[in-house]
Amino acid sequence: MKTTRPYAQTERRAATERTRTAILDAGLDLSREKLSVEIVLNDVAERAGVTVQTVLRHFGTREGLFAALHEYGTARVTHERLAPVGDVVTGIRVLVDHYETSGDMSLSFLAQERTDERVRAITTAGKALHREWVTTVLGSLVDNDTAAIDELVVVTDVYAWKLLRRDRALSRDDTEHRMLSLTRAVIEHHRLSPTSTPTRS
Repeated sequence: MKTTRPYAQTERRAATERTRTAILDAGLDLSREKLSVEIVLNDVAERAGVTVQTVLRHFGTREGLFAALHEYGTARVTHERLAPVGDVVTGIRVLVDHYETSGDMSLSFLAQERTDERVRAITTAGKALHREWVTTVLGSLVDNDTAAIDELVVVTDVYAWKLLRRDRALSRDDTEHRMLSLTRAVIEHHRLSPTSTPTRS
């Protein structure tokens, strides 16, 4: 009994974590398909293959679920966008890969941010996360100059991806190539015309 009890407890914890992850994945999937205000617990539970009571047991309330989704989504985005510092080619490739899986959901959130405070909190954090990514991965290439960082944020933003991938209907590879060209152009411009007193963002 002494050997099986810890094993059983470990299995229960693992099962609990699997259920929690399934619920969070279901919530993120629904966020790609619906407006935030349209997502109800019944939909999340059905998508995750659990009951509403199970969702409530894990997250307490609908607001608790959305708070957990924000944290879970942020962690996933951070992981998906990991790139070597100073490597422009890999950085843009990683970024476009991320937009291919999550860009449309990000655009949906941005369209809702003026009317939904909860979504606005998500987009505000997302914008800060993107700027942090630009500063970390590309900042050293422009001496962390604030103006250069601003420009790099723009040319690598999800809206740049949208204009090329969705509005122009370019292929994924062509979109990556154009975003890479824009990024290199900003970096080269600031290398050739550095500011007299670089400032940090």
